Amino acid sequence: MNLVIRIIVLALALAVGGCATTDPRDPFEPYNRAMFTFNDKADQFVLKPAAQAYSKLPSFVQTGVGNFFGNLWDIWTGANNFLQGKVGDGFSDVMRVAVNTTFGIGGIFDLGSEVGLVKHKEDFGQTLGVWGVKSGPYVVLPILGPSTLRDSAATIVDYFAGDPWQYKFPVRWRNTGTAIRATDQRASVLDAVNLLEEAALDRYVFVRDAYLQRRESKIHDGETKKSTYDDDVGPTPVVTEKAGESNSVTVGNVSSQSAEPLGKTVVNKE
Repeated sequence: MNLVIRIIVLALALAVGGCATTDPRDPFEPYNRAMFTFNDKADQFVLKPAAQAYSKLPSFVQTGVGNFFGNLWDIWTGANNFLQGKVGDGFSDVMRVAVNTTFGIGGIFDLGSEVGLVKHKEDFGQTLGVWGVKSGPYVVLPILGPSTLRDSAATIVDYFAGDPWQYKFPVRWRNTGTAIRATDQRASVLDAVNLLEEAALDRYVFVRDAYLQRRESKIHDGETKKSTYDDDVGPTPVVTEKAGESNSVTVGNVSSQSAEPLGKTVVNKE
């Protein structure tokens, strides 16, 4: 059995044996906190130092690496957009891959964005969410970080169907590329994670809540359900003044206005 599959299966088995907590989304909190600490130490002693050294490379090198691996993932993103019924986005993703692979030298240069082909990021966990599969309990996977029961199962599909690089031969090139990709992804969030470490009182709770909120937002493409409060009394008007004139501005649901939060402690670059 592949190492990634072993990690996911072992994590889920251990989590099931965890004790219940007050947060219904996180019934395996004791296990999850222990795994969060383990991942944090692995990041502190391995990934973060590597990312800090990598970040010293010229920016065009880092951009090229990110573009190359991002182009590979665009193939799977397109497939998931089709599975979710977003045909227009799916065809756009196909065109992105075609343009970037041919004219962008294997995806090193992102010419697709330059010609108006928007980059999307979809995975099979999001597809299952669109199909109505509930997220299930929150789970922290070894090395891989925050997840849910649904997304953990979907990660297996993502790995085998969505990552062409894992079929790269010889194996030494595959392993080298995988290490470079992980380092590049970690380097992309160095500043954000540093800010998190300084600002959050309970980093575990912050990362958990941010991850769950972000996943829900991505499944609904950034849209939020209209609240009962808005249905009952309507949004709150805010009066602003400019050049002596008074204008009424409508403010909707606060969560729909907030910026996309941080995701995993270690990784995922768009």
